[in-house]
Amino acid sequence: MEHIGVKVPINGIELAADIALPVRSEGLVVFAHGSGSSRRSPRNRHVADVLNEGAVGTVLIDLLTEQEEEVDLRTAELRFDIRLLGQRLVAVTDWIHRQTHLNKLKLGYFGASTGAAAALVAAAERPNVVDAVVSRGGRPDLAGTALAAVVAPTLFIVGGEDPVVLDLNYSAIQKLPAQTEHKLEIVEGATHLFEESGTLDQVAVLARNWFHRYLKPA
Repeated sequence: MEHIGVKVPINGIELAADIALPVRSEGLVVFAHGSGSSRRSPRNRHVADVLNEGAVGTVLIDLLTEQEEEVDLRTAELRFDIRLLGQRLVAVTDWIHRQTHLNKLKLGYFGASTGAAAALVAAAERPNVVDAVVSRGGRPDLAGTALAAVVAPTLFIVGGEDPVVLDLNYSAIQKLPAQTEHKLEIVEGATHLFEESGTLDQVAVLARNWFHRYLKPA
């Protein structure tokens, strides 16, 4: 497996990313982390490892610069700026599309918490490029009007012990286009961060199966 650390240039800034490409990768998944997290999130890295073992490539990327993250740690003002995060993810997607060793792979997003909203916003803006989305403990409601333009098959994974987020997911799903394929998976016994034994493994397997279904080469 090939591991690459890169700086993705976007509108005068650089975003740090870790790319993993298994031999004969079946698709590429970009991770959008949640509020207060980063590409080093152990939960996202665990899911990425399971995807890699299933021959799915991954891009773990920080959608904020180091300086922005320092500001956000003090103010928390950027982690909920879904428009900004969504546009950053769109720009990352466009960068991937320009890379000859990456652009032949079907593309998916894995969004956690607020990152799920950013993933849905970006999927709505690049409907011909994004082939699948997975939301883990997501806040899809924060995607707002973009939900009505999401055409990529989307899997929503929510903990059974996360009732507020579960209700928000139910509401957001109602705003998807009628023809958009989607599914809600409830992981019983799991709270918002899926810290309970075995629950994150369930998330990883559900995500892997979803991406295998929609990112396989034609």
